[in-house]
Amino acid sequence: MRPLLASRAPVRALIFALLYLGLLFAAVPAFSQSTADLLPVTEAYKLSTDASTPGVLKLHWTLAQDYYLYRGRMKFKAGAGVTLGDPQFPDGEKHHDEYLGDVEIYHHSIDATVPYTLAAGTARLALSVQYQGCHEVDPKICYPPHTEQIDLPVPAGAVKADGATSGDGKAATNSLGDALHALGSKSSSAAGMGALPPEQAFRFEALASSPGHLLLRWTMPKGYYLYRDQTTLQLRDAAGLSLKPAWPAGVMHQDAKYGSVTVYFDQLELPVTIDGNLAGRHSLDLEASFQGCQDGGLCYPMMHRTLTIDLASGSNATDSTAVAPEMPPAGITGTPLQVSLLSALLLALGGGLVLNLMPCVLPVLSIKAVSILESGESTGSARRHALYYSAGVLCSFAALGLGIIALRSAGHALGWGSQLQQPLLVGVLACVMLAVGLSMSGVVQFGASLGNTGASLASRSGHAGDFFTGVLAVVVASPCTAPFMGSALAYAFAAPMLSALLVFLMLGVGLALPFLLIGFVPALARLLPRPGRWMETLKEVLAFPMYLTAAWLVWVLAHQRGADAVGLVLVAMVLLAMALWWFERSRHGRALSKVFVALLALAALVPLYLLAHVPPPSSVVATEEGVVAYTPEKLATLRASDTPVFVDMTADWCVTCKANEHTVLDTQTFRDLLKRTGAIYMKGDWTDVNPTISAFLQEYHSPGVPLYVVFPKHNGPGQQLSTVLTPSMVDQALTAAAQ
Repeated sequence: MRPLLASRAPVRALIFALLYLGLLFAAVPAFSQSTADLLPVTEAYKLSTDASTPGVLKLHWTLAQDYYLYRGRMKFKAGAGVTLGDPQFPDGEKHHDEYLGDVEIYHHSIDATVPYTLAAGTARLALSVQYQGCHEVDPKICYPPHTEQIDLPVPAGAVKADGATSGDGKAATNSLGDALHALGSKSSSAAGMGALPPEQAFRFEALASSPGHLLLRWTMPKGYYLYRDQTTLQLRDAAGLSLKPAWPAGVMHQDAKYGSVTVYFDQLELPVTIDGNLAGRHSLDLEASFQGCQDGGLCYPMMHRTLTIDLASGSNATDSTAVAPEMPPAGITGTPLQVSLLSALLLALGGGLVLNLMPCVLPVLSIKAVSILESGESTGSARRHALYYSAGVLCSFAALGLGIIALRSAGHALGWGSQLQQPLLVGVLACVMLAVGLSMSGVVQFGASLGNTGASLASRSGHAGDFFTGVLAVVVASPCTAPFMGSALAYAFAAPMLSALLVFLMLGVGLALPFLLIGFVPALARLLPRPGRWMETLKEVLAFPMYLTAAWLVWVLAHQRGADAVGLVLVAMVLLAMALWWFERSRHGRALSKVFVALLALAALVPLYLLAHVPPPSSVVATEEGVVAYTPEKLATLRASDTPVFVDMTADWCVTCKANEHTVLDTQTFRDLLKRTGAIYMKGDWTDVNPTISAFLQEYHSPGVPLYVVFPKHNGPGQQLSTVLTPSMVDQALTAAAQ
């Protein structure tokens, strides 16, 4: 039989290869025919330049029929010795783009001008011009951004950066002093406004969020940015104290002055830890020095601000022109440091209670529910059951919290549920769920010989079973984010270690509270049904949620590592099932049978070992219809085009995310809302490790997913929504963002 199968395998492979090649060759003529008439980008958009006017470069595009250019996608980058001013464009045609929203486009031709100045000794006018356009009839395609290099001789009279001219032309008043003197004047440039005075362009405020922690905030109008590496902080007259800022992820920006740098647009919120003894101090004097620019315009000299921060009241300390931050609309959470420890503990207690109702935890709780119903033991025994289960929950939450906090302190971007980004752990959990399900189905009855491992511990009726059921409940609860948990976890990830540990323990108290009440309140225990023969049927029925949990974990694994990983974990699960089946059959057999069981169990570990080394599948993004995949660049482009954006950070293992998608985001009502508000739905997938999305989560102080942020149409910071969405909440946020 084996040689026959082996001989057929190459034949099947050859047949599939021939079919694939046939389909490929059949598709080539159709594709070639559909794109044959498309013009090269330089013929579709013919660019000519004119530098005859000193200090002004004129550009003219001639567009072919059925082609258009985006106004917002035109960018200019200066070459050596050249400083560019704000480009001047004519008004374009209003157009609604599928991805960019409401934009302006050009047909037929465009005339634009770019003012410039030259450094002394510059002999050539060098710059790069980037533009992007589309073909608007079949085949409808958009060209990738195209860049052309301009290199022209310097005309007579070209304006020099020091105010002199290269010929007989008049000197230009564009020195930094003259520019700052003229701040606030109107302009018809792409920025839409003249440069603002420094106090209005960079509003700075600070507050004491908690003892030993400050929150600094810079707010900039649209088109302004702040340098990260040009920002310094120090305390005045505070010997023995030092500051440790936790910089959020910024935007990589190609700057004319410093090259490739990290900058912040719109708003920067910077948590700062104070190291040292604050005993006896009621206020601190903070000195901040920073520098920023108007995008495409002038760069400001170094700015210096000194603020006095009241450590007791926690009120904002602002500069004289600072404006109080806007209050978020209803249903929107604040930053984590705005939550007190008492509020965080109460939120954690409520979140832990709600976790008992989440679908990810219910399958495990069914194990202990059955064991309690079957036992029918005394009140003292019921209390011991509850205490050991609670001990398992609390120890697991403490270990999980300390591990996450320690790794985040070491610079790792971890959050709630991020352990399920590890394929090996997902595979092991799938096997554990299968083993628990087989035990409840009666395939195997674990005895003392296996009482110290894996799923057997959760299936035993003794104290070890109670304890490890609590452990298992916490492990499977990690993909869920219940209501109230988001703010509590966000506080824990930003608070000192002791406060953070208390929050995690309070989550455990909430999760364990129902069993504690049953164990310590006899009246509640008497409400449970009497044990009987029906209990065996109930236990077997409750095995199926365990199998469904295992299937869900395999589905998550498929998204993380593809079909190869699914095949390996299925082999491991089959070998584990065979080992458990043979273990039950040979319970009283010879030693040789037990050796065979051990060999099968070891064989089940081999696929899991191989699973840990399966690389991620090729990064081909399959974007849903009407959904834009998240990248910082796409988000910045959409914001620059005054388009409201709904950002959804999700993961396949996040049960709360899937519930929100089912009830709110994957509905026709939400799609109609996007059309009505002109908003773009942008989604980021955190199923696997993704540093870009981790940076976004850190920027919004989110302990994990889900994270929902609505960016308004005009300039303004993103507004963070609750982790559990409602249609009215989303409608309110997007309607406000579109105004």
